[in-house]
This record gives sequence, structure tokens and C-alpha cells, in this order.
Amino acid sequence: MLLSALLGAADPPQLLPAREQMAFTLGFHIILVPFGVAFTFMMLICHYRALRHDDHQAFLLAQRWAKVAAVLFAVGAVSGTVLTFELGLLWPGLMGPYGAAFGFPFAYEGLFFFLEAIFMAIYIYGWKTLPAWPHFFTGVVVTLASVGGTASVIAANSWMNQPAGIVVKDGRVTDVFPGKVFFNGAFWWEMVHMLLASYIVAGFMVAGVYAWGLLKGRRDRYHRLGFLVPFTVGAIAMPLQFLVGDTIARQVFDREPAKFAAIEMVPRTDDHVSEVLGGVFIDGKVRYGIPLPDVASILAGFRPSTPIKGLDAIPPAVRPDDAVVSIVHLAFDVMVGTATLLLLLALWFGWLWWRRREVPTNRWFLRGAAVSGVVALLSLWSGWVVTEVGRQPWTVVGLLLTRDAVATQGNLWPLFATVLVIYLCVGAGALLVLRAMHRRWLREGTEAVAVPYGPQPAPATNGRTPGADDV
Repeated sequence: MLLSALLGAADPPQLLPAREQMAFTLGFHIILVPFGVAFTFMMLICHYRALRHDDHQAFLLAQRWAKVAAVLFAVGAVSGTVLTFELGLLWPGLMGPYGAAFGFPFAYEGLFFFLEAIFMAIYIYGWKTLPAWPHFFTGVVVTLASVGGTASVIAANSWMNQPAGIVVKDGRVTDVFPGKVFFNGAFWWEMVHMLLASYIVAGFMVAGVYAWGLLKGRRDRYHRLGFLVPFTVGAIAMPLQFLVGDTIARQVFDREPAKFAAIEMVPRTDDHVSEVLGGVFIDGKVRYGIPLPDVASILAGFRPSTPIKGLDAIPPAVRPDDAVVSIVHLAFDVMVGTATLLLLLALWFGWLWWRRREVPTNRWFLRGAAVSGVVALLSLWSGWVVTEVGRQPWTVVGLLLTRDAVATQGNLWPLFATVLVIYLCVGAGALLVLRAMHRRWLREGTEAVAVPYGPQPAPATNGRTPGADDV
């Protein structure tokens, strides 16, 4: 019923499968983005520590994390390639008239992708061949290239929210100003928001694996360091994300009033607007929510009398329907709720660390840390729902409606089914590879592998090396 509500009577039948396919493939691919951007950064933290302090366990973590990053990079290459083809196959109304502007950031994304792939290969094979610091800096290039690729994709997405840098005549783009397209009005805040989200998701997901190992009694230094590095990264990024998110909410209030009205479920323009927790939007009315009087107006303009433009101010032809409003509002609630839980966990970690200056052993904290990666992923997904669904019914706000962007020929459901099978196979294959690596590392233990510039592996004690439960 909800899917039917998303497809209006005047919309082409191809719109629903196109939306569902894009949502699925993007939801799959976005899981991999934090591992390219932030996981490689954490790998470099361990590598740097190993070089500076002759640290055996840091070397081992850097080596193993590099292999995991390479596997996930390969999966991301497949899913990202499919996404690129989808833009042309599913959305010719976007790529045709606006490809000169929208496609520009993707050209740079391709360059960053190849740069990342080349230096990822050099870094993986350089452990046994390159000198210490040149090898380390090949990993720096990997991280910087992944940030550049992410920035390019964010530039394209933010351009759809706040298009700039083009001249349109008779429905066609006649002039493109690349700098203004790339660095549009929404770019910087969306970019910082996504970067912090990447550090949060990767940090908590990786730390969760080692938290599980600590819960099972693996308290050796390898697991303590494997937990401490990523969890610290995620914990530092968490309060910064709240500050950035609060600023972005006000940017949306100023520049994207329809999206803000959907987020806050505001049916009519008014002041002293309540913040509604939960609830749905039915027949133009808020149902089943918990109102917090004046809070929405205070958050938008720091005073209860701040007026908020409601959905009634949006022309009916381009007004988001009830289903879209409900989805955007509930996704925003999930994003804020899960982010709040992660912030509290980060503050708990800071308090425990301040008291003892060691990896916390509190079992309730470790249980929270073990599931924090799943919570962070839910927050990431819900944030992207707010961004993408909140733009509806527009593909490019003010220029192109989604129903005019979609392909209008053929049956897209078989294509969606085929892509679904491909992604499930790729995902299952990646999990099997990672599981095989995990089992091999369990057998090998935590004895570091020798590299030309690294410390010699520490000898096993009592004829046995500790077990490993790493990623």
C-alpha cells in the first residue's frame, strides 16, 4: 500500500521499479563508502604507530585491515559501476538534458577511483618490497583519493538539491560553469556531513568486532588496540556530527523549505511550531505523534516565534504527498535517535577512559559497543532517506520532476530482479571471502608477519599464540 502511495496516478509505470532499484543499489553501495574513506585512515593510524613505536601488533592490524579494505574496494567497484550504468538506463530524462552538468562531477570521481585502485594495489604488495615511509605514503594516497571520489559524488547529489552553475534555455542546458556546479550551495555541508558519517560508521563497525572479542575474553593487546583505534575515531567524530547536522538543518530550513516541512511534518505555515516525535501524515494531518510545543520553531530560528513554511505553501503540483512526508519524517527521527544513542556511548567511553586510561572492561559498555556498528549503519541509511526522498517529487529541485526523469519504455521489473540477484551474489561472495580470511587469521594467531622495515615477529609464549577475532 505504501509503495502504491508513492506512485501517483499520473506517473509512468516505470517510476516505481526505477525508484526501488536505485534505492536498493544505493543502499548497498553506501555501506562500502565508509570503509574506503575511514577504514583506510584507521589502517594508516596503526601503520604510523607501528613505524614510530616498533609496534608488532599495530603492524599486524595494518596488514590485515589493508586486506579487508582491498576486498571491500573490489565489491564497491562492482556496485559503483552498476550505479553508473543505472543513471543512464533508468533516468534518461536527467542524463539527457542535464548530463553536461550532472555528469561533470562523475568524471572526476572516475579519476579518483583509478588513482585509489592503483595505489591500493601498490600498498597491498608493498609490504615486502617498499621502504618504510614511501610505503606508508602510498596508503595516504589511497585515503585521499577515496575522499576525493566521495566529494565528487556528493557534488553531484548536492547539485540536485541546490542546482547552480548552469544556464537553461528552452529546457536545455546551454552553458555550464564547472566550478559552480561542483561547489554548489549545498556541497560543503553535505560533504563534511558525509565524511563524519563515514568515520562514525567505519569506526563503530570495526570496533564492534573487537568489542565482541573482548566480551568473549580475548583481552590481549591485539584486541585492545584493534578496539581502541576505530572506537576513538568514531567517538571523536560523533559530537562534531551533531554540530554539523544542526547547522545543516538550518540550511535546509532556509533553502529547502519543502524538505524541512516534510521533516517536521508541518501542514500549515505557522509560528510556535511543535516538534513531533514519531507519527505519520494522513490526509494532510499529523496522526499518532508526540508533540513537543514550540521546539521546532526554536530549533529552526532559536526562538518560539520563528515561522516555519508549511506544506500548504508548496504548490499542489509539486507538493510531496502524504507517504513521502511520513517516510522523511520517520527517517529523520531514526537518524537523530540512533545518533543520540551513539553520542551517549561515545561520552560513556570518554568517561571510562578518563577514569582509568585503559580500554573499558565494563561488560554493558562492551555490549553497547558490539552493536554500535549496526546502529551507526541505520543512522547512515536513514540520513540518506531524508536527503533523497526529501527531495521528491523533484530529481533536480526546481528544474526536473522525477516522473519526467525516468525511462518510459519497457518493463523495468526484470532489470531490478537481475540487479538484485547480482548484488546478493556479490555480497555473499564478499562475506565468504572475509570469513575465510578470519578463519585463517584465527589459525595464525597474533604473531606479526615480518616485513623488510618492520620489527621481527614476537615469539609465541608457552608454545601457543593468542587467538584472533579480527575483521
